[in-house]
Amino acid sequence: MPIRSTRREFLGWLGVGAAMPVLAACGIDPAEAKNYPVSYSTADWRRRLTPAQFHVLREAGTEASFSSPLDSEHRKGTFLCAADGNPLFSSATKFDSHTGWPSFWKPLPGAVEMSTDYMIGVPRTEVHCARCGGHLGHVFDDGPPPTGKRYCMNGVAMTFRPG
Repeated sequence: MPIRSTRREFLGWLGVGAAMPVLAACGIDPAEAKNYPVSYSTADWRRRLTPAQFHVLREAGTEASFSSPLDSEHRKGTFLCAADGNPLFSSATKFDSHTGWPSFWKPLPGAVEMSTDYMIGVPRTEVHCARCGGHLGHVFDDGPPPTGKRYCMNGVAMTFRPG
């Protein structure tokens, strides 16, 4: 049996969907609401980071898929926050998610924090650096064992230290 809805119901749902990002934008950014051990003014962050890093880490932007060299980084080592050098992920937990972004099934202990964002109109779990609050990406429930998680990270938000 087909689902039918009235034009009024459709327009109501359309309005709710359009309002979600606006309402989310009125909220307080979790990275700004908490005092992190590493903290700078917006002007100082702009001086310390490249424009692309600033956009992702401080403005919760997203880099283009398949644009980061870290997506194809397969050496043994550690992925660090590009803003403060905080160790985030071990290469032992990296996997190829075929999404175009570096993906991991588990962060290092205490390395990241999570919050909920509604930037696309639906709730997603946003991943932040635990030391500076920088936006790293999002975590999804479609990863491999043993956690079933996919930490889908922006490569520009990280650096890599071999070893």
